[in-house]
Amino acid sequence: MLDEAIHSLAYAQGRPVLRGRLRVTPEDFSVTELPCVEPAGEGEHVWLWVRKRNETTPRVAAQLARLADVHPRQVSYAGLKDRQAVTAQWFSVQLPGRDAPDWSVLDSDTMRVLHAVRHTRKLRRGTLTGNRFRIVLRDTSGPVDEWQQRLGLIRAQGVPNYFGEQRFGRNASNLLTAQALFANPRKRMQRDRRGLALSAARSLLFNQVLSGRVQAGTWNRAIRGDAMQLDGSHSFFIAETLDAELDARLERHDIHPTGPLHGRGESPVQADCLELEQAVLRDYADWCAGLEAAGLKQDRRALRLVVSDLAGEVSDDGDWQLQFSLPAGAYATTVLRELVDVTGW
Repeated sequence: MLDEAIHSLAYAQGRPVLRGRLRVTPEDFSVTELPCVEPAGEGEHVWLWVRKRNETTPRVAAQLARLADVHPRQVSYAGLKDRQAVTAQWFSVQLPGRDAPDWSVLDSDTMRVLHAVRHTRKLRRGTLTGNRFRIVLRDTSGPVDEWQQRLGLIRAQGVPNYFGEQRFGRNASNLLTAQALFANPRKRMQRDRRGLALSAARSLLFNQVLSGRVQAGTWNRAIRGDAMQLDGSHSFFIAETLDAELDARLERHDIHPTGPLHGRGESPVQADCLELEQAVLRDYADWCAGLEAAGLKQDRRALRLVVSDLAGEVSDDGDWQLQFSLPAGAYATTVLRELVDVTGW
């Protein structure tokens, strides 16, 4: 059931006929963090702009902690980045009243500190505007006009804002952990592992509701009782009536319909939207109860993901190259799945 729930999500434009290979080399998947804070140049925290290749974010953080001789909790980062990729992101290391070590000691094929600057505050999780992606697809097949048509549709409509498969862990391990936790709420578990499991469970339910809206053709338009989120904000309002002004705001990407991040409390949606969500979640009653028992509160997430600065071209050797930007919390794989049937995720 879990495998089907993860892999059988509806496509907004139908399953792509285009095919290609992803991550043939780490350089084929490049990610650059878009920060929302400019370091001040002074303070007890050293912010480091780090490029990594074929390396995980936590392992880089651990190397920084060892070199600086600080507790791992004194090293932080805004978000996790892909391992099989070339990525650039900020880390911060708390060094009150201490000189920084020679960061170049860590230079290797897998990581390099490109820039260091002081700041007054620790880098917090989620402190980023988003990420910029540059992706190369190799061994491609399919009509180029279909490629261009899909690019145009994504620019105009966006894509369903699914949580990516990596959210659920390898072989759905995070979801299996959530099942074990729901079966035995008193089970002792590391805090980070518990958090990943609960987030994965919420993401699974959200994806199912979104897939239902995609099948109904309402993932990018309002239905009665929808909670409409303001673009770039967590604020929303309830669409009690549907009118031309609401449609115009949707067309401008000023607002987006939302889906549930399940937890305690009464759902804010009403009418047709509430009926649809309840129908989908009825098959996941145990998961809903588990999330409520864990103390999570109701929240909302946009059903539509707007893809900024999307550009695609075909190179002389036939590879397809993509560039686009996404807000924090969005997944590049959700864009790719609407464009290309990819191997090598």
